[in-house]
Amino acid sequence: MHSLAVLLPLFSLALPLVQAVATCNVTTSCPTTAPCCSEFGFCGSTEAFCLGGCNPLYSNTLDSCKPNPVCKNAVHTFTDNSRILSNASFFDGNASAYDFIVESGNIMNTNSSGGELAMILTQENGGTRISSTRYIHYGTVTARMKTGRWAGIVTAFITMSNVKDEIDWEFPGNTTTQAQSNYFWQGLVTQPNHGNITDGLTDTYANYHDYTIDWQPETLQFLIDGKVVRTVQKSDTVVNGVSEYPSTPARIQLSLWPAGTASSAAGTVQWSGGLINYNDPDYLSAGHFYALVKSVNITCADPTPPGPDITAYVYGANSSTNTPSVALSNATTDLNGAPGLQGRAGSGLQILLALAVGAGVLGQLL
Repeated sequence: MHSLAVLLPLFSLALPLVQAVATCNVTTSCPTTAPCCSEFGFCGSTEAFCLGGCNPLYSNTLDSCKPNPVCKNAVHTFTDNSRILSNASFFDGNASAYDFIVESGNIMNTNSSGGELAMILTQENGGTRISSTRYIHYGTVTARMKTGRWAGIVTAFITMSNVKDEIDWEFPGNTTTQAQSNYFWQGLVTQPNHGNITDGLTDTYANYHDYTIDWQPETLQFLIDGKVVRTVQKSDTVVNGVSEYPSTPARIQLSLWPAGTASSAAGTVQWSGGLINYNDPDYLSAGHFYALVKSVNITCADPTPPGPDITAYVYGANSSTNTPSVALSNATTDLNGAPGLQGRAGSGLQILLALAVGAGVLGQLL
């Protein structure tokens, strides 16, 4: 996903630290000294490793990660960016303080027509991703968006769980008349994949559309402007007795990312419409590419409605083959204060590691 050219000087400085970081995956769990497996597959004990995206299946124990803040019905509008924490390194797990955090890149606000969130992509920042501070465990999420329109750049609205259950709306910038839906179970990349294309939209860059993920325990539906365009039944996802269907609490993520780079796999570049042209007049005049978000509407549909004292989702032992159980809890999600210097350094190292690994992983998948 990212070019490593601008990262090599920083990465070389961090190399002694990188060599000391344990990795975690399906065959190797984290040690007790660094119990949390981050979303990028590295072990640690600081906030950057144990908060959002921490994978309980690869951590030292299922409860090594911090509990995930429970879903709450909400309509998030972006009259300004005051409810978005612009630096994820300072997030302490308190989902009441912020609705979203910026995990990479930069955001702006148009402050026009009630305000719009602008996600920015520049040649230097490698794109932007924001994540909700709260998780959703089934429910309906609608993002009212205008996508990018430039070859090589992908706009995305997805849900992503800590164990890599994923539901996607994606918009390659080489076309503005279609939307692509997809889903994954625990990060499994199948051939063929579960992707689907909806054609015939009015210009997704010039016009706002409502893109909806309606995720229920037995049925997943994708809607555009209130109309169902795709339905997936959980009963149709069974492979060798296992339902390969998203079923774990997920964060809501919005992003604008560079797929058309020299370091991306050929299949990724082709899918996104080719290499990014940073000499595009739009880029030269504004200094960036962008996508706009007007609102995010969340309606929770927990299998068991949480009581007033419930604060979090926690993972338990497998309830069936390869699927961890999820329970409601009154455990705190707060780290009791903003992270210290160690936590922020951990976040910086995480970013370096993530960018390095991300560039290689896409090459293996496509």
